[in-house]
Amino acid sequence: MPGNGNEMTVRAPQGTRTDETLLVVRAGEGDEEAFEALVRRHSPAMLQLAIRLLGDRADAEDAVQDAFVSAWRKLPEFRRDAAFSTWLHRIVTNRCLNRLRSRRPAAALDTVPEQAAPDHQASPARAVESRAAADALARAMADLSPEQRVCWVLREMQGLSYESIADTVGISLQAVRGRVFRARRSLTEAMSAWR
Repeated sequence: MPGNGNEMTVRAPQGTRTDETLLVVRAGEGDEEAFEALVRRHSPAMLQLAIRLLGDRADAEDAVQDAFVSAWRKLPEFRRDAAFSTWLHRIVTNRCLNRLRSRRPAAALDTVPEQAAPDHQASPARAVESRAAADALARAMADLSPEQRVCWVLREMQGLSYESIADTVGISLQAVRGRVFRARRSLTEAMSAWR
């Protein structure tokens, strides 16, 4: 009974680090429901990352599904020296890199998020110009190497720190900085006509 104070339990609010750690431990011990909770929690962010990296929703869904299957198999080996989300980012990023490398050279990828519908005051010419610029950016991104593209997307679109990117991709901090720099330079040159 709540009145005596002895039987009251305090639960960590859902979404806290403690809650996630518990889910990871339980999932690592084979608890499928705990792993399903982790999948539900992280699927939207992982799918968004994969879409940005691959530019194709179907490919992204396949890559994320493969990543979660891999994570389930490797979860007992997860050392918890990094956050689960960082570990999962690494798996998804590697799956996407493998897909990008296997399909290189590829047709232009549409990695730019859909533009919001123009308001009723925007001119049709402006809408066409915006779409053309987005298409030009998608082509420019398709011309980046898979390694540059991944680093640029993780930095500029996902907002990860250089250190997190280095950890996620498994390369040195200096290599991350170089890839992001070269990607920015290439994109700037490709988009110079749109300035």
